[in-house]
Amino acid sequence: MKIEVPLFALFIFCQAVLGQEKDSIASKEKLSEVVVTGTRTQRMLSTLPLPVTVITSEAIIKSGVTRLNEILNEQTGIILIPDESGFEGIQMQGLDAAYTMILIDGVPLVGRTSGVLDLSRVSVGNIERIEVVKGASSALYGSEAMGGVINVITKRPVKDMFSGSLSYRYATFNTNDANANLLWKKKKFAANLFTNYYATDGYDLDKSSSLKNVEGYYNTTIQPKLYYDFSENLKLIVSNRFFNQKADNAAVIDSETYIGEAKENEWNSQIKLEHKWNSKVYSEYELYTTNYKNDSFLKDENNVQFENTYYNQWLFRPEFRTTFSIKNDKLTAGVGLNYETLDRTYFESNVNFNSQYVFVQYDYNPSGKLNILAGFRYDNHSEYASQFSPKLAVNYKFNNNFSLKSSVGYGYKAPDFRQLFFDFTNPSVGYTVLGYNVAEARLNEFEEQGQLLSRVAGISFDKPLEAESSINFNFGGFYKKNKLKIDVNAFYNLIDNLIDTQVVAQKTNGQNIFSYTNFDKIFTYGVEFNSTYSFTKEFVVSLGYQYLMAKDKSVLDNFEEHQYIRNSQLQTVEISKSDYFGLYNRSKHTANIKFAYTIPKIKTDINLRVFYRSKYGMFDTNNNNILDKYDQFVNDYFLTNLSISKYVTDKLLLQAGANNLFDYTDPIQIPNLAGRQLFTRIQYNF
Repeated sequence: MKIEVPLFALFIFCQAVLGQEKDSIASKEKLSEVVVTGTRTQRMLSTLPLPVTVITSEAIIKSGVTRLNEILNEQTGIILIPDESGFEGIQMQGLDAAYTMILIDGVPLVGRTSGVLDLSRVSVGNIERIEVVKGASSALYGSEAMGGVINVITKRPVKDMFSGSLSYRYATFNTNDANANLLWKKKKFAANLFTNYYATDGYDLDKSSSLKNVEGYYNTTIQPKLYYDFSENLKLIVSNRFFNQKADNAAVIDSETYIGEAKENEWNSQIKLEHKWNSKVYSEYELYTTNYKNDSFLKDENNVQFENTYYNQWLFRPEFRTTFSIKNDKLTAGVGLNYETLDRTYFESNVNFNSQYVFVQYDYNPSGKLNILAGFRYDNHSEYASQFSPKLAVNYKFNNNFSLKSSVGYGYKAPDFRQLFFDFTNPSVGYTVLGYNVAEARLNEFEEQGQLLSRVAGISFDKPLEAESSINFNFGGFYKKNKLKIDVNAFYNLIDNLIDTQVVAQKTNGQNIFSYTNFDKIFTYGVEFNSTYSFTKEFVVSLGYQYLMAKDKSVLDNFEEHQYIRNSQLQTVEISKSDYFGLYNRSKHTANIKFAYTIPKIKTDINLRVFYRSKYGMFDTNNNNILDKYDQFVNDYFLTNLSISKYVTDKLLLQAGANNLFDYTDPIQIPNLAGRQLFTRIQYNF
């Protein structure tokens, strides 16, 4: 039993770092295998009862990508979906970006202007690994973790020395990316300084439009971290991150073109004290503060300002957690406070959330084969009902080659600031969107001003808007033998109290007033498959596939026996329940195949990745409020990425490649998909 973990760790790392020397593998295999996100304690990946994926720094380097959204988009079961602002958000297990929490070194990012975080603002130049936990994780992380958690873990100096890397990448669209990552440690002191500069001219796929698909922008990231070891048992970490971006801004409104500028500023600071009381008790004291600002404006050709918007969000979070080791088991408990404020355009005033939470988790290991993970979290919130989030997971290892794991968990997603306090009227069209908490008062104002034609009967705002909740099930297995490794996970999510918009009134100008409410259930289910086969030490092939179904339960329950719609040829046709395709922007099938080939004699790695996405629905073109086979769909497509890396010396890396190698584009339906992007890169490690 003592040799099974090292052997498994060695196998995993061999797949991630092809062609490296055995002593290099041995020195890093432990880092590849240890994960922290799924349990908030250090655990071996092979023993976790949860569906977890680890993306190593070696895999990131060999892919040639530079931003977080790019590397995540290459993973099985993860799809990047753009929102109306153009930002790409994570879709996991069929759940939208609002249900996935994004962490950097264990603390959350903020700035979801429309429910989506802009992941391109995170550089991958200093990342040690990325841990992806799929499925409800509210038992540890609370709201926004209903669909899963992605934790970006940055590099940390581990021994006395000065080391680091310098890199520069140039790509199509005049895209420049420059990194400097410096690590230093001497006795009790250590430091890490990472800086990144990124700039692009953007791209334009539709020449018939006066606007680009993506306007030009540039940004800088500075991330200093300091470490001080008071002793072997008491250690201090002080971490900061500064991100600044400036982008061109343009829009066409009523056939008139407006231009402007958008600025983003992000700052976060983390102070953490790690205290090992003795061999059985370990505590962490953490204070985290972050601020995200976004300011933009548009003006006409006469330099007259048309629109000026702003967004300013703060999060303050102290947290204390302790782990008790009880023989082979661990008991983890934590308590914390979230205080959030948001001041933004279309809010009547600065609003704030205040919540307190406690979580407990027991990691039970009754034998070398069985692991049981049980826990819960309780959140008390100022704006919605308190939430209790339990979770139970089990892993059983039959032998060194085969194990099964299963988990069930409760997740929730709190109403966000926008859904509660938004107050927006479109200046050109005239419709209005109101947050739930301000809707009643604003509707009364419209009525007093004579702007209200009618209110929808039966709609009131007497009860608080409820948090969305979910039950998540996962069941999977792991198998490896000789050159083959297989990982399978089946999942099911049932979401209750889904928050969405509805028409609540009509104005005298003929336009609607919308607000938010809790709807019925939606569900997603499917299976995810990953396999790796090593033909030789130098040639490895990986295959990934996800089957997904995502539907609205109320549509299925209320489907009329005879429904008729007009198709694109304006013919009246009957549709049945089987014609209901499901939720928008979900593909039933996604797949990838990756080829990694190493030529040791010339120190060269060739990395080819092919990705497939089946068709998915975009719009309800026949206005029957469901996505059926007669609506507008995006056809299935393939994308191919290629990178070739060569070490000129042990320290100097040259790289070239192409993303979207065969230049697949669909400017109208997939505006976030750029054409072929050629790139070259040089990196010096010291």
